Amino acid sequence: MVVAISERASLRQRSSYLRYLPAIYADSDFMGRFLMIFESVLGPIQNVVDNIPYYLDPKLAPQEALPWLASWVDVVLDDSWPVERRRALVSSAVQLYQWRGTRRGMREYLRVYTGVEPEITEEYGGFPLNGNSRLGLNTALGSGQHNVFTVTLELDDPESLNVQHIKTIIEAEKPAHAAYRLEIKRKVS
Repeated sequence: MVVAISERASLRQRSSYLRYLPAIYADSDFMGRFLMIFESVLGPIQNVVDNIPYYLDPKLAPQEALPWLASWVDVVLDDSWPVERRRALVSSAVQLYQWRGTRRGMREYLRVYTGVEPEITEEYGGFPLNGNSRLGLNTALGSGQHNVFTVTLELDDPESLNVQHIKTIIEAEKPAHAAYRLEIKRKVS
């Protein structure tokens, strides 16, 4: 009979919190069961705290936590975007802010949103300013009145894209004095 009782007692769960108490309580069956109450409440919280780095990484965080993470870097996420693009935007937000107002910043933001590399061509006084520009050959200084640039996106399915979102991104990322044109083309296979 004593053997059966001790076997039943050994099958009962004992709290892992007993290891933090003085040794006199280590053999107490009552104390082991009593501490299970607290362990059952605090255990899930402890698991969250132990895994907090995963909640703070946009690439690993639960999808429900992305808007919360985005609010830390002042990014508003669109729920219609695929989750991979939302994760990429939150991950790259700080870097994007460093380049805000530049061609590089706008290019990267549009690449994250659309999934394709945009072509951004600046025009000043009717002369294009791009990687092929050479002062005196195909460009001139001071001949125009304001800065205008063209954003060209070549997409497989242009209809799937929200043009208003692209315009909002460009408006937020462009220099205040600049004007722009947006061209969305179907990619030729």
